[in-house]
Amino acid sequence: MEIIINNDAETGSTAAARVIARLVREKPNAVIGMATGSTPLKLYKELIRMHNEEGLDFSAVTTFNLDEYIGLPKEHEQSYYRFMWDNLFNHININANNVHIPDGMTADVPLTCTAYEKTIEDVGGIDLQVLGIGSDGHVGFNEPTSSFASRTRIKTLTRQTVADNARFFEGDESQVPRHCITMGIGTIMDARMNLMLAFGEGKAEAVAAMVEGSVSSMVPASILQHHPTAKIFIDEAAAANLRLADYYRWTYDGKPDWQADA
Repeated sequence: MEIIINNDAETGSTAAARVIARLVREKPNAVIGMATGSTPLKLYKELIRMHNEEGLDFSAVTTFNLDEYIGLPKEHEQSYYRFMWDNLFNHININANNVHIPDGMTADVPLTCTAYEKTIEDVGGIDLQVLGIGSDGHVGFNEPTSSFASRTRIKTLTRQTVADNARFFEGDESQVPRHCITMGIGTIMDARMNLMLAFGEGKAEAVAAMVEGSVSSMVPASILQHHPTAKIFIDEAAAANLRLADYYRWTYDGKPDWQADA
Protein backbone atom coordinates (compact mmCIF):
# COMPACT_ATOMS: atom_id res chain seq x y z
CA MET A 1 0.00 0.00 0.00
CA GLU A 2 1.51 3.30 -1.14
CA ILE A 3 0.27 6.39 0.71
CA ILE A 4 0.53 9.57 -1.36
CA ILE A 5 -0.19 12.72 0.65
CA ASN A 6 -1.02 15.82 -1.38
CA ASN A 7 -1.66 19.39 -0.33
CA ASP A 8 -5.29 19.31 -1.43
CA ALA A 9 -7.88 17.33 -3.38
CA GLU A 10 -7.08 19.00 -6.69
CA THR A 11 -3.37 18.13 -6.47
CA GLY A 12 -4.17 14.57 -5.43
CA SER A 13 -6.70 14.12 -8.21
CA THR A 14 -4.25 15.41 -10.80
CA ALA A 15 -1.56 13.01 -9.57
CA ALA A 16 -4.02 10.12 -9.72
CA ALA A 17 -5.06 11.10 -13.24
CA ARG A 18 -1.43 10.83 -14.35
CA VAL A 19 -1.37 7.21 -13.20
CA ILE A 20 -4.47 6.43 -15.25
CA ALA A 21 -3.12 8.33 -18.25
CA ARG A 22 0.12 6.38 -18.18
CA LEU A 23 -1.82 3.10 -18.14
CA VAL A 24 -4.02 4.15 -21.07
CA ARG A 25 -1.02 5.27 -23.12
CA GLU A 26 0.89 2.08 -22.42
CA LYS A 27 -2.17 -0.17 -22.86
CA PRO A 28 -4.76 1.53 -25.08
CA ASN A 29 -7.30 -1.26 -24.47
CA ALA A 30 -6.99 -1.02 -20.69
CA VAL A 31 -9.87 -2.12 -18.47
CA ILE A 32 -10.64 0.50 -15.82
CA GLY A 33 -13.03 0.26 -12.90
CA MET A 34 -14.87 3.52 -12.17
CA ALA A 35 -16.25 5.02 -8.97
CA THR A 36 -18.92 7.66 -8.38
CA GLY A 37 -19.70 10.29 -5.75
CA SER A 38 -18.17 13.69 -5.16
CA THR A 39 -14.62 12.42 -4.53
CA PRO A 40 -13.61 11.44 -8.10
CA LEU A 41 -15.11 14.50 -9.81
CA LYS A 42 -11.78 16.36 -9.96
CA LEU A 43 -10.10 13.21 -11.25
CA TYR A 44 -12.62 12.91 -14.09
CA LYS A 45 -12.31 16.60 -14.87
CA GLU A 46 -8.56 16.16 -15.27
CA LEU A 47 -9.00 13.11 -17.52
CA ILE A 48 -11.35 15.15 -19.69
CA ARG A 49 -8.72 17.90 -19.89
CA MET A 50 -6.06 15.36 -20.85
CA HIS A 51 -8.34 14.03 -23.59
CA ASN A 52 -9.10 17.47 -24.99
CA GLU A 53 -5.67 19.07 -24.65
CA GLU A 54 -3.23 16.14 -24.75
CA GLY A 55 -5.07 13.68 -26.96
CA LEU A 56 -5.53 11.00 -24.29
CA ASP A 57 -7.38 8.33 -26.25
CA PHE A 58 -10.16 6.30 -24.61
CA SER A 59 -11.52 4.75 -27.81
CA ALA A 60 -10.35 1.23 -26.94
CA VAL A 61 -10.77 1.47 -23.14
CA THR A 62 -13.34 -0.71 -21.36
CA THR A 63 -14.90 0.39 -18.08
CA PHE A 64 -16.80 -1.27 -15.26
CA ASN A 65 -18.52 0.73 -12.55
CA LEU A 66 -18.30 -0.34 -8.94
CA ASP A 67 -21.97 -0.07 -8.13
CA GLU A 68 -25.46 1.22 -8.82
CA TYR A 69 -28.55 1.91 -6.74
CA ILE A 70 -31.37 -0.60 -7.06
CA GLY A 71 -34.64 1.01 -8.13
CA LEU A 72 -33.27 4.09 -9.89
CA PRO A 73 -33.76 4.18 -13.67
CA LYS A 74 -30.77 5.19 -15.80
CA GLU A 75 -32.20 8.64 -16.48
CA HIS A 76 -32.66 9.46 -12.76
CA GLU A 77 -30.42 12.38 -11.86
CA GLN A 78 -28.86 10.41 -8.98
CA SER A 79 -28.30 7.14 -10.83
CA TYR A 80 -24.66 6.24 -11.23
CA TYR A 81 -25.30 5.56 -14.91
CA ARG A 82 -26.24 9.18 -15.39
CA PHE A 83 -23.41 10.37 -13.12
CA MET A 84 -20.81 8.66 -15.28
CA TRP A 85 -22.18 9.95 -18.57
CA ASP A 86 -22.68 13.49 -17.25
CA ASN A 87 -19.29 13.74 -15.58
CA LEU A 88 -16.97 11.71 -17.82
CA PHE A 89 -18.19 9.56 -20.68
CA ASN A 90 -20.01 12.28 -22.63
CA HIS A 91 -16.78 14.30 -22.68
CA ILE A 92 -14.29 11.68 -23.92
CA ASN A 93 -14.13 9.39 -26.95
CA ILE A 94 -15.15 6.18 -25.21
CA ASN A 95 -17.10 3.52 -27.10
CA ALA A 96 -20.51 3.19 -25.44
CA ASN A 97 -20.40 -0.56 -26.07
CA ASN A 98 -17.36 -0.77 -23.80
CA VAL A 99 -19.10 0.90 -20.84
CA HIS A 100 -20.48 -1.43 -18.18
CA ILE A 101 -22.61 -0.22 -15.26
CA PRO A 102 -24.78 -2.53 -13.12
CA ASP A 103 -28.46 -2.43 -14.04
CA GLY A 104 -30.33 -1.11 -11.04
CA MET A 105 -33.68 -1.86 -12.66
CA THR A 106 -33.01 -5.51 -13.43
CA ALA A 107 -35.78 -8.00 -12.71
CA ASP A 108 -33.22 -10.66 -11.73
CA VAL A 109 -30.53 -9.22 -9.46
CA PRO A 110 -28.58 -12.48 -8.86
CA LEU A 111 -28.42 -13.25 -12.57
CA THR A 112 -27.31 -9.70 -13.37
CA CYS A 113 -24.55 -9.90 -10.76
CA THR A 114 -23.30 -13.23 -12.08
CA ALA A 115 -23.29 -11.89 -15.64
CA TYR A 116 -21.36 -8.78 -14.52
CA GLU A 117 -18.63 -10.94 -13.01
CA LYS A 118 -18.51 -13.07 -16.17
CA THR A 119 -18.11 -10.00 -18.37
CA ILE A 120 -15.18 -8.79 -16.27
CA GLU A 121 -13.61 -12.22 -16.58
CA ASP A 122 -14.21 -12.33 -20.34
CA VAL A 123 -12.25 -9.10 -20.95
CA GLY A 124 -9.29 -10.35 -18.92
CA GLY A 125 -9.99 -8.63 -15.61
CA ILE A 126 -9.66 -5.06 -14.41
CA ASP A 127 -6.28 -3.35 -14.86
CA LEU A 128 -6.98 -0.41 -12.55
CA GLN A 129 -9.89 0.15 -10.18
CA VAL A 130 -10.74 3.66 -8.95
CA LEU A 131 -12.02 3.65 -5.36
CA GLY A 132 -13.27 5.94 -2.64
CA ILE A 133 -13.78 5.20 1.04
CA GLY A 134 -16.85 5.77 3.17
CA SER A 135 -16.76 7.39 6.59
CA ASP A 136 -17.27 3.93 8.09
CA GLY A 137 -14.50 2.39 6.01
CA HIS A 138 -16.68 0.86 3.31
CA VAL A 139 -15.36 0.46 -0.21
CA GLY A 140 -17.78 0.31 -3.11
CA PHE A 141 -20.95 -0.46 -1.19
CA ASN A 142 -19.23 -3.21 0.78
CA GLU A 143 -20.38 -2.15 4.22
CA PRO A 144 -18.73 -3.23 7.50
CA THR A 145 -18.74 -7.04 8.00
CA SER A 146 -18.71 -7.65 4.23
CA SER A 147 -16.86 -10.81 3.28
CA PHE A 148 -13.40 -10.35 1.85
CA ALA A 149 -14.27 -13.13 -0.63
CA SER A 150 -17.47 -11.44 -1.84
CA ARG A 151 -18.27 -10.94 -5.52
CA THR A 152 -20.75 -8.62 -7.27
CA ARG A 153 -24.04 -8.85 -5.37
CA ILE A 154 -26.93 -6.98 -3.74
CA LYS A 155 -26.15 -5.11 -0.51
CA THR A 156 -28.25 -3.19 2.00
CA LEU A 157 -26.85 0.24 2.80
CA THR A 158 -26.14 1.05 6.43
CA ARG A 159 -27.92 3.93 8.13
CA GLN A 160 -24.61 5.83 8.11
CA THR A 161 -24.23 5.45 4.35
CA VAL A 162 -27.84 6.50 3.79
CA ALA A 163 -27.23 9.57 5.94
CA ASP A 164 -23.95 10.35 4.15
CA ASN A 165 -25.57 10.07 0.71
CA ALA A 166 -28.66 12.10 1.59
CA ARG A 167 -26.81 15.23 0.45
CA PHE A 168 -27.22 13.99 -3.12
CA PHE A 169 -31.00 13.69 -2.58
CA GLU A 170 -31.62 17.24 -1.31
CA GLY A 171 -30.86 16.12 2.23
CA ASP A 172 -33.87 13.79 2.31
CA GLU A 173 -32.81 10.37 3.65
CA SER A 174 -36.18 8.90 2.71
CA GLN A 175 -35.30 9.36 -0.96
CA VAL A 176 -32.00 7.43 -0.73
CA PRO A 177 -32.36 3.84 -2.01
CA ARG A 178 -31.74 1.22 0.65
CA HIS A 179 -30.24 -1.39 -1.68
CA CYS A 180 -27.59 -1.47 -4.36
CA ILE A 181 -25.62 -3.74 -6.63
CA THR A 182 -21.91 -3.56 -5.85
CA MET A 183 -18.73 -5.26 -6.88
CA GLY A 184 -17.57 -7.47 -4.03
CA ILE A 185 -14.32 -7.10 -2.14
CA GLY A 186 -12.99 -10.19 -3.88
CA THR A 187 -13.75 -8.54 -7.22
CA ILE A 188 -11.96 -5.36 -6.16
CA MET A 189 -8.95 -7.29 -4.93
CA ASP A 190 -8.67 -9.06 -8.30
CA ALA A 191 -7.90 -5.73 -10.01
CA ARG A 192 -4.23 -5.49 -10.92
CA MET A 193 -4.03 -2.01 -9.38
CA ASN A 194 -6.33 -0.26 -6.93
CA LEU A 195 -6.26 3.53 -6.87
CA MET A 196 -8.10 5.15 -3.96
CA LEU A 197 -8.96 8.81 -3.45
CA ALA A 198 -9.86 10.20 -0.01
CA PHE A 199 -10.05 13.91 0.75
CA GLY A 200 -11.15 16.06 3.66
CA GLU A 201 -11.16 15.79 7.43
CA GLY A 202 -14.31 13.69 7.33
CA LYS A 203 -12.25 10.83 5.88
CA ALA A 204 -9.32 11.09 8.32
CA GLU A 205 -10.58 8.48 10.80
CA ALA A 206 -11.46 5.97 8.08
CA VAL A 207 -8.14 6.48 6.30
CA ALA A 208 -6.16 5.91 9.49
CA ALA A 209 -8.13 2.74 10.27
CA MET A 210 -7.63 1.47 6.72
CA VAL A 211 -3.90 2.20 6.51
CA GLU A 212 -2.60 1.70 10.03
CA GLY A 213 -5.27 -0.35 11.77
CA SER A 214 -5.84 -4.07 11.78
CA VAL A 215 -7.18 -5.76 8.67
CA SER A 216 -10.80 -6.35 9.58
CA SER A 217 -14.14 -6.74 7.87
CA MET A 218 -15.34 -3.99 10.21
CA VAL A 219 -13.19 -1.68 8.04
CA PRO A 220 -13.64 -3.27 4.61
CA ALA A 221 -11.11 -0.99 2.89
CA SER A 222 -8.38 -2.29 5.23
CA ILE A 223 -8.09 -5.37 2.99
CA LEU A 224 -6.12 -3.15 0.61
CA GLN A 225 -3.19 -3.64 2.97
CA HIS A 226 -2.93 -7.06 1.33
CA HIS A 227 -3.16 -5.83 -2.27
CA PRO A 228 0.15 -5.90 -4.17
CA THR A 229 -0.44 -2.55 -5.88
CA ALA A 230 -2.71 -0.16 -3.98
CA LYS A 231 -2.13 3.57 -4.33
CA ILE A 232 -3.90 5.78 -1.80
CA PHE A 233 -4.12 9.45 -2.81
CA ILE A 234 -5.15 11.67 0.12
CA ASP A 235 -4.87 15.31 1.12
CA GLU A 236 -3.42 16.79 4.30
CA ALA A 237 -6.83 16.84 5.99
CA ALA A 238 -7.45 13.15 5.35
CA ALA A 239 -3.90 12.37 6.54
CA ALA A 240 -4.40 14.12 9.89
CA ASN A 241 -4.70 10.91 11.95
CA LEU A 242 -1.85 8.98 10.36
CA ARG A 243 0.97 8.27 12.79
CA LEU A 244 3.49 7.65 10.02
CA ALA A 245 2.51 10.54 7.76
CA ASP A 246 6.05 11.91 7.67
CA TYR A 247 7.38 8.53 6.60
CA TYR A 248 4.84 8.31 3.77
CA ARG A 249 5.90 11.75 2.55
CA TRP A 250 9.58 10.78 2.77
CA THR A 251 9.17 7.58 0.77
CA TYR A 252 7.06 9.21 -1.95
CA ASP A 253 9.43 12.15 -2.35
CA GLY A 254 12.36 9.72 -2.61
CA LYS A 255 10.93 7.60 -5.43
CA PRO A 256 13.32 7.06 -8.35
CA ASP A 257 12.45 8.80 -11.58
CA TRP A 258 11.44 5.57 -13.33
CA GLN A 259 8.66 5.10 -10.79
CA ALA A 260 7.06 8.48 -11.48
CA ASP A 261 3.33 8.18 -12.25
CA ALA A 262 3.62 4.38 -12.07
